Amino acid sequence: MKKIWVGTSWKMNKDAQSAKEWVSSVLPHLQLCSDGVQPFVIPPFPYLSQVSQLLNQQPIKVGAQNICWQDEGAYTGEVSPLMVKDCGGSIVEIGHSERRAQFGETDHTVNLKVLAALRNDLTPLVCVGDSKEEKAWGVSIESVVRQVIIALYQVPSHRLTEVLIAYEPIWAIGEHGVPATKEEAQQVHQAIRQAIQERYGEATADQMVLLYGGSVNLSNASSLLDQKDIDGVFVGRTAWQAEGYAELLNIANAKVKG
Repeated sequence: MKKIWVGTSWKMNKDAQSAKEWVSSVLPHLQLCSDGVQPFVIPPFPYLSQVSQLLNQQPIKVGAQNICWQDEGAYTGEVSPLMVKDCGGSIVEIGHSERRAQFGETDHTVNLKVLAALRNDLTPLVCVGDSKEEKAWGVSIESVVRQVIIALYQVPSHRLTEVLIAYEPIWAIGEHGVPATKEEAQQVHQAIRQAIQERYGEATADQMVLLYGGSVNLSNASSLLDQKDIDGVFVGRTAWQAEGYAELLNIANAKVKG
């Protein structure tokens, strides 16, 4: 049985002290975590090494919010996969809608970064989503599936299941986002899994981990995790506070124990 993934990205928030305090508060809950739950946290890059060291030997993955598609070279300001690994990272977030909208990320560069992550034995977490306009036009599924298929281009068949996909509707993200209903989220997740099955086979599709992100909170997390094709949650503001993240772990643990 697949694990339930529970993760958070801090975006450009926290400092060294608040990062340390978050880890200290979460540690006891990690030690009680079921083997059926996979926690992960993605801090800003300056704190990746610190958070990784503080969480060493704990059952949680730590990662970066972005990487360059090259391992080294004249790419001023970029962070290479090798640097992420050197700082203790094992997972990397790729293609978040904010990166696409504000920093020129494209489906092509997302694919290059997925390949770079795998080349360096990092777990790619690919974010895909539909805009408010695409939802209104009734093309959400087509848009999201296209992003997924391009992200997986040229990924070796035996490594496809190492790639995580996070469906994050753009209209659901942020302080004023409106969470997708469990039915809306499940419909898109089902379509993603179906598209993967058609291209790569049922066994691969069944093993792929699909996460939902977008205004996940303590009120809707449980019902989202009840959906057949949702394998975990990728959480923003609710998990920035240690108490909120700990409660999300409790919700996931309860699902495992049944």
